[in-house]
Amino acid sequence: MTSLPEPRGPLSAAVTATLRREPPAPAPPPELAHDCDPWGQDLAIALHTCYELHYRGFDGVSSEWEWAPGLLALRGELERVFLDALRAGTDASDDVAGVLDELLVEPVPGNGVSHHLRDRGQWWQVREYFAHRSIYHLKEADPHAWVIPRLQGQAKASLVAVEFDEFGGGRGERVHAQLFADLLTGAGLSADYLHYLDVVPAPQIAIVNLMSLLGLHQGLRGALVGHFAAAEITTAPSAQRLAKALDRLGAAHECVHFFTEHVEADAVHEQVMRRDVIGDLLDREPRLAEDVVFGVRATELLEGRLADHLLGAWGRDETSLLRPLDVPEPAASS
Repeated sequence: MTSLPEPRGPLSAAVTATLRREPPAPAPPPELAHDCDPWGQDLAIALHTCYELHYRGFDGVSSEWEWAPGLLALRGELERVFLDALRAGTDASDDVAGVLDELLVEPVPGNGVSHHLRDRGQWWQVREYFAHRSIYHLKEADPHAWVIPRLQGQAKASLVAVEFDEFGGGRGERVHAQLFADLLTGAGLSADYLHYLDVVPAPQIAIVNLMSLLGLHQGLRGALVGHFAAAEITTAPSAQRLAKALDRLGAAHECVHFFTEHVEADAVHEQVMRRDVIGDLLDREPRLAEDVVFGVRATELLEGRLADHLLGAWGRDETSLLRPLDVPEPAASS
């Protein structure tokens, strides 16, 4: 377990204050979340704190808070604000094949985060990127596991096959979350779960919140499948560029290995997700096509916001974190 995060405003302060008490203490009223900024630091960390109760929880926080009705009511309002913003920021469509095809087309020349790190990224920027991604990768594949009981037939079987690879194929040392922990150690960073949460800003936290939101709601199962497919389709080319960046910078083997593993695995997962998971899901429930598209486009929206934040900060030669990493800057190993 980890400590409760530092509050970033009245919402998150109210949530953390509540969790420090023993249930059934009263929770903050849902009205507290009315009109809050859906992209702001306060909502991001408040919602992430509520969701973390469904993962590993926090030191000194009663497990009874996970299903406390008052806290769930507040979480529901936070989710409404966040989900409304996601829907407003994406175009509705039921053209699943067309949207997935778009993911396979990359602009030339590319100008994303992985392109920047491959071509001219500095070691301190790579380490910041690792800190951002640690908020998800140390629980990699966990949010997607929630959709398994909500699928049937081939869609269920094939998604479980993808998850089996994500969880190391039955070998603990090959679980992707463990591979990322090894990467962090190789980069001279802490591999402790959520160690960097207090310095990672809202754009990255929102991406993890999206996964939790979609995973925890049966009615959003189509969107979760769309999100998972988008991640698998776009990871292989991005991972290949990041592996080249780390080779150029002389990073430790553990750093490079995490990305080369994803190049191989996700190239296969892309086809499985598209043909066997989405294909079978929509054969059974064609009405979910628009939800699948929403999952893809919401993922693109949030990843784009993170990319803008990272590249904007680095372009100004500033840290992309809320404060600089509090560990010594080691030389990359050869």
